Amino acid sequence: MATRGRLRAAIVGGLTGLVVTAATLVALGTAQAAPVRHEAETAPAACDGTIDANHSGYSGSGFCNSRNATGAYAQFTVNAAAAGTATVGIRYANGTSAGRGANVVVNGSAVSAHAFGATGAWNTWATAAVEVRLDAGANTLRLTATTAAGLANIDFIDVETGAPPTETTPPPQPGTGPIGWAAMAGGTTGGAGGRTVTVSDAATLVDLLEEDEPLVIRVQGMITMPDEMNDVHSDKTVIGVGTGSGLRGGGLNISSGYSNIIVRNLTFEAWPSDAIEVEGAAHHIWVDHNRFNGNASGADGSVDVKHESDYVTISWNITNHDKNMLLGHDDDNTADRGNLRVTYHHNWFDGSAERNPRVRYGNPVHVFNNYFDGNEVYGVASTVEAGVLVEGNYFQGVPRPIAVGYADSPAGNVVERGNVYVGCGPVESTGTGVGAIPYSYTLDDAEDVPALVRAGAGPQAGLG
Repeated sequence: MATRGRLRAAIVGGLTGLVVTAATLVALGTAQAAPVRHEAETAPAACDGTIDANHSGYSGSGFCNSRNATGAYAQFTVNAAAAGTATVGIRYANGTSAGRGANVVVNGSAVSAHAFGATGAWNTWATAAVEVRLDAGANTLRLTATTAAGLANIDFIDVETGAPPTETTPPPQPGTGPIGWAAMAGGTTGGAGGRTVTVSDAATLVDLLEEDEPLVIRVQGMITMPDEMNDVHSDKTVIGVGTGSGLRGGGLNISSGYSNIIVRNLTFEAWPSDAIEVEGAAHHIWVDHNRFNGNASGADGSVDVKHESDYVTISWNITNHDKNMLLGHDDDNTADRGNLRVTYHHNWFDGSAERNPRVRYGNPVHVFNNYFDGNEVYGVASTVEAGVLVEGNYFQGVPRPIAVGYADSPAGNVVERGNVYVGCGPVESTGTGVGAIPYSYTLDDAEDVPALVRAGAGPQAGLG
């Protein structure tokens, strides 16, 4: 269950399916106006094809039958009383056996992509629901075909506008516990209830990380680690003091079924393998308010989660590393099925080129309210059997914001909603195949995410 921090639109029942029957719309808002219908055959709507009436079940006097060509379109003019989020129900029919994919383009920018799959017959109609951002006044909404078959037949769109956003409030103070998967199934408390120890040298730190008792380990200053990867045992909180503490020259390895571990408020530099590696069925891990300075010679991943690990939240971090956050080791590791449930929220992917994250098998994986800033390869990738909900994020200057399949890995599933795309390439989405999100969370308005994340991500002076 989510509430919007700015628009306060409650997302009902976790994850709602993208395709619904008849002309039913996904109920995404609580303070929304009644839907306004825009018929495909009625000006100022425009159909790059013909208005036909040879298949029954349509509304009005006909439907848009586009040209059979990539780039064919159906276009609508939508008026909004104020800027904000709107839910658009697109009524369509597809009597073929293959999807007729299309980009949803608002005011010239592609905001999402949908398959518009087979409905069984040309007189069987379905409705695809998509959440878009509208400006105050007149907006152009265009469906543009992405295959040579053209569009599905388009009957109408119903547009339900929400309440306008309020002013952005200051970012919240760092919480005392995780949101998302690390909070499930008993939660993640780290070393709570154990001793608190402040450490400033590597030898003492390594010994404390491998103790079997619960510990809160306060890292004072930048410590050069003795090993490439340094093991962390269960029931530990490893937290930096102030904004200038962290680890250099080595990373943290959380594996062998170890659990209940918190890593917060640290700066990682010059790691020769991974900065943080979560593997070997480790579970209940929270990685929060860290800085991963990959520009200072980081090698492999910032935070890689793999090999049957589960119940992980990665939140409020800053990373500029190239190969950033891998979720799932390889395509053949089928033991990851049913595991790799991870929440990524309020992270600043600051020029991190790819893997923000790249997902295999995990379902549902939840990516919300992150700031994707100049990621030169792609933002999020969903591959082999994965299911990823991507919502409320802000993508800026990302040529491939969402990838359905990547390199040699087959396509996974993605549901995307409520994201903002500025200067980005086409958006990919399957619209289905993602499990329900079982926990409550507050969803900030995507327009507010850059300011919130810039102000609140990374190490904080009062946290450690």
